Amino acid sequence: MGIADRHYIRKDPPQGGGGSGGPMDALRMFSVNTWIIILCVAVFMIDGSFQPVLVPGQVVALVEGVTDVPASAVPEPNVRPRLDVHPQGFPTVPLLDRPGGQRIGFVEVFEMQPIASYLHFSTQRGFLQIEFWRLIGFQFLHAHMPHLLFNMLALFFFGPLIERHLGSKRYLAFYLLCGICGALMYTLLNLGGILAAMLLGGEVRIPGLLFNSPAVPLVGASAGVFGVLMAGAYLAPRATVLLFFVIPMKLRTLAYALVAIALFSIIYGARNAGGEAGHLGGALAGWYFIRNQHHLHGFFDFLGRADPTSHHYRNKRGQPKQSAGSRREVDRILDKISSEGMHSLTEKEKRILREASRD
Repeated sequence: MGIADRHYIRKDPPQGGGGSGGPMDALRMFSVNTWIIILCVAVFMIDGSFQPVLVPGQVVALVEGVTDVPASAVPEPNVRPRLDVHPQGFPTVPLLDRPGGQRIGFVEVFEMQPIASYLHFSTQRGFLQIEFWRLIGFQFLHAHMPHLLFNMLALFFFGPLIERHLGSKRYLAFYLLCGICGALMYTLLNLGGILAAMLLGGEVRIPGLLFNSPAVPLVGASAGVFGVLMAGAYLAPRATVLLFFVIPMKLRTLAYALVAIALFSIIYGARNAGGEAGHLGGALAGWYFIRNQHHLHGFFDFLGRADPTSHHYRNKRGQPKQSAGSRREVDRILDKISSEGMHSLTEKEKRILREASRD
């Protein structure tokens, strides 16, 4: 992948040319990190302006004599949830057999905003029903204002450090991959809990597994934020941050303390254990990808010719792929810029960067 998108490599745009003022110029007005914050806030505000809807989950009870759920069954419309049926406390509504309108059981429901109902992730919808767009969509949703505020503050303070180090394209790949890994960790622990309940009985609880319904929604940028925190702990471990704007501590201490809290919550089955599973998955991904940044290059390669900076596109045009040794040298120089500044480069290093930016 080229590095021309980095702020210290880009050349000043031509003055008075016809290429200025276009859509891409408008997009470049803000960093990728800023666009993530803008999208999260915009989705929250727009979605909050609509009336919530009831999203059906799994069937939790059948009436006597009914052994399975026909494909024609639907939740009864215009019925407010009953809170006393589901053993985990989730609201439920009656389930009807469509042809005759006969009540055959109850199905759990979740009250959500319309956009969240389409983009949230869950084991049932995002994995079992193969609605893979939810792996990306849930990262731009938030349950309430404090949830949004905490995540956006973390991105505002720590995201620029990671984006300056990785460049805008690799930072976007990094952020989205951390979120995806958070969803996959949630799914893995949830499926493990479901399988354990089936094999060992519903009363058995294995520490570390999630025994909630597979339809429980997962929303929030927290998995990506935890990845950003872990990357920050690697790049600037001794940087001082103020916890709650009051308590000073090292960034590395803060990041690993939050991961420890997430792990403790999962093991002991805290109320938000599912969300903490997402945090843990994002943190592990952030820890790995900031140390293996070359893996970020391939995230957009599946786009092929739709992504002109992908390896796949350049190879089709007959341009040689950058060697592993060259990529390592470029990464070394970029690390030097991050720690010592652009002025520290030798003429040879500047030449290597100029050549790499044209790849």
